[in-house]
Amino acid sequence: MENRMHPDYSAQLAEKNARLQNLLAPFDAPAPEVFASPPQHYRMRAEFRMWHDGNEICYAMFERGQKAATASLIRLQQFPAAAESINALMPRLLAAVRGDAVLRERLYQCEFLATLSGDMLITLIYHKKLGDDWTAAAQRLQDDLGIALIGRSRGQKIVLKRDFVTESLKVNGETLHYRQIEGGFSQPNALVCEKMLAWASDCAQHLGGDLLELYCGNGNFTVPLSRRFRRVLATELSKTSVKAAQWNLATNSADNVQLARLSAEELAQAFTGERVFRRLAEQNIDLSDFDFSTVFVDPPRAGVDNDTLKLLADFDNILYISCNPHSLADNLKQLCATHRVVRSALFDQFPFTEHIECGVCLQRKTAESIVD
Repeated sequence: MENRMHPDYSAQLAEKNARLQNLLAPFDAPAPEVFASPPQHYRMRAEFRMWHDGNEICYAMFERGQKAATASLIRLQQFPAAAESINALMPRLLAAVRGDAVLRERLYQCEFLATLSGDMLITLIYHKKLGDDWTAAAQRLQDDLGIALIGRSRGQKIVLKRDFVTESLKVNGETLHYRQIEGGFSQPNALVCEKMLAWASDCAQHLGGDLLELYCGNGNFTVPLSRRFRRVLATELSKTSVKAAQWNLATNSADNVQLARLSAEELAQAFTGERVFRRLAEQNIDLSDFDFSTVFVDPPRAGVDNDTLKLLADFDNILYISCNPHSLADNLKQLCATHRVVRSALFDQFPFTEHIECGVCLQRKTAESIVD
């Protein structure tokens, strides 16, 4: 559907690049390194409403900005943006659900989580209480399709096999393994994610010292970056993400990483001595043990808050991945008082949309350049 609207992939990518260069121009940033996506079959995650018409059922989307109704309904048989494995499974799943009243009744939404490694997790969301009859039917479906299946309803989560997939990404000649939890965040475009990880690793190749990472999530960047630094302190507040990160770090032998369950704001307070956190002591983390040269941030769309920006300014090197170039540009107004942008990149995570994922590498200015 998206590709019919925008058939020229290279043109849309060039337009995104021009927009990003325009946003970075006030900071004398070098031209972005551009990392393209496959124009189709790039999404590892997809979710669809399920539309009922009597005993008939189909995958559904709706016209942008319109209410979910017959007039705005778009019936789907395939979804070109989704991974080939998702497209291959869509008709098989639909046929099985259509033929089983227990699985079909009051099914509201279907979510696919796929991987490059071939793992697949499907979540079926209902507007009814799920009983033993549903569990038995879902178990048969799971076995027939060779996937992992979860059922959700209000106050219910039924996990038949597991609630995660295991992804394998190739970065700098090494295959890294990641546990991605259902409902947790993971990069939706796995092939572009590999390029993001390789770019960040290349930026960090000769920086040395220790790394501080804020908003580490499931350790997506932490694992490859751990190969570039003596020690790493990574922070994340979400318990779900911390659990996944712990598995990912252990599985990939990232033994030089310590993980702190703190927000970026809390870590800034710990650095300045404004607050003492029992969580750091309980995890045997002493900030004075680190010799930080670099900070890595991958913040939410709103960007980095003012207190954390002050913390970033204390580091010689800043690696910043952004899902919102406008908030990045706003943050650069403050960061470029002390640092200069030495590299920038555009990662086309979401082709044929307005979304731009980008990255910058900053280094501290010399005293002479600050004066100038």
